[in-house]
Amino acid sequence: MGPVGVIAWFEDIGLADRAEVGGKGGSLGELTRAGIAVPPGFVVCTRAFEQFIATLEREAPVRARVEALRPDDLEGIRACAATLRVRVCAAPLPAELAAELTSAHGALRERSGQAHVAVRSSATTEDASDASFAGLQDTYLWVGDPQHMLERLRACWASLYSAESISYRRHRGIAERQVAMAVVVQAMVESRAAGVMFTRSPTTGDRSVVTIEGAWGLGSAVVGGEVTPDRWVLGKITGEISVREISDKHVEHRRAPEGGVETAEVDTTRRREPCLLDTQLEQLRQVARRVERHYGCAQDIEWAFDARGNLLLLQSRPETVWSAKEAAPAARPSADPLAHVMSIFGGRR
Repeated sequence: MGPVGVIAWFEDIGLADRAEVGGKGGSLGELTRAGIAVPPGFVVCTRAFEQFIATLEREAPVRARVEALRPDDLEGIRACAATLRVRVCAAPLPAELAAELTSAHGALRERSGQAHVAVRSSATTEDASDASFAGLQDTYLWVGDPQHMLERLRACWASLYSAESISYRRHRGIAERQVAMAVVVQAMVESRAAGVMFTRSPTTGDRSVVTIEGAWGLGSAVVGGEVTPDRWVLGKITGEISVREISDKHVEHRRAPEGGVETAEVDTTRRREPCLLDTQLEQLRQVARRVERHYGCAQDIEWAFDARGNLLLLQSRPETVWSAKEAAPAARPSADPLAHVMSIFGGRR
């Protein structure tokens, strides 16, 4: 597509626009344009972030302060992160930008019929095949009115300066001028069940299977490790189910009455019931094959079935664990900077 402005709708963008819409935004646009069902939305492009950071830089350094940090200076990284996050969250948005975003929020509500949105970080360096920022930046679900959307937008920008994210970039030697943040604003899905799937086995690297993991409610419970998901392994070509593990899914994430997400106990009748039917597993297998063919490499996919039984994809990114192992020299396997950083700061990958 041509030059991207401040706002870009999914149907107008693709992976070629990663520099302007980030990894997640580019992937959602790519899926939309490929005819795969994705909740509608738009991206607040990196141009808005760059303008915002430029305003902050006139008051005091931002990027230069990060680049001055040593990778092993954990206390310095934490102090810098705390200061920068407060600055980003407290700074006002330009009135013209706020008005444009509010208008886009209203247009999305009309398109989707959904009053609530997900506000999701989409860094330019995330979800690439050679580096994964997954889990380092923030996502906010069930965000209601436009004012809250604008607040969550700044919070996503601020998460680029979390201690974990800064540490990861310093360990990898990524120049700050190469890093920018787009933000996805996407219609929420009232998920009956949700989870992740991999077009090669995450445990063995087997390319002939699709591994599906899911639980009741929103997929954030699965991604965040708060529930042990049901797990199936299917033949990628045959659809034969070789593994069927149904877990005790004691909690689920769901919409909180005041907005946002709450953790709730799952009633006893559903705890040990599979969250997916075999027909839904077949739907997932077919869309997994389609997405993998489109991208030309193994994928890590987030999915959801809504209350009406519609399958929607929420994200697809290159699988990085086995591809990195295969790319690394056999005699000198490379360390994983993200795993190292998350172990330091106590996070989950």
